[in-house]
Amino acid sequence: MSIKLNKKERVEVMALFGYEMTPCQPLTFKRRGESEVEVTEVMRTHIKFIGAATYHIFDILVGSTRYYLEFNSTDLSWYLRALN
Repeated sequence: MSIKLNKKERVEVMALFGYEMTPCQPLTFKRRGESEVEVTEVMRTHIKFIGAATYHIFDILVGSTRYYLEFNSTDLSWYLRALN
C-alpha cells in the first residue's frame, strides 16, 4: 500500500487506550473515502507540548512504509503525515 501525503491529513483512528504500560496504541486508521489500514508496528512515540495542547506522536509502520500518526489530546483529533 502506498499513501502519498504532502501535509497532515485528518484520519479516523481505532486505538487502544490504557492497556497495561501503554497509555495509547493506534491499531488502524482510515482516510476519507478509503478502507481501513492496519498499523503493522508502532516504532516509537513522543509527546510535544504547544501552548495548551498536547500532541502524542506515533512513528508507525504500515507494511514496510513509515508514517507519523499525531493525536491532539485537547480536541481528540488524529492526523496522518508521511515520514520524509
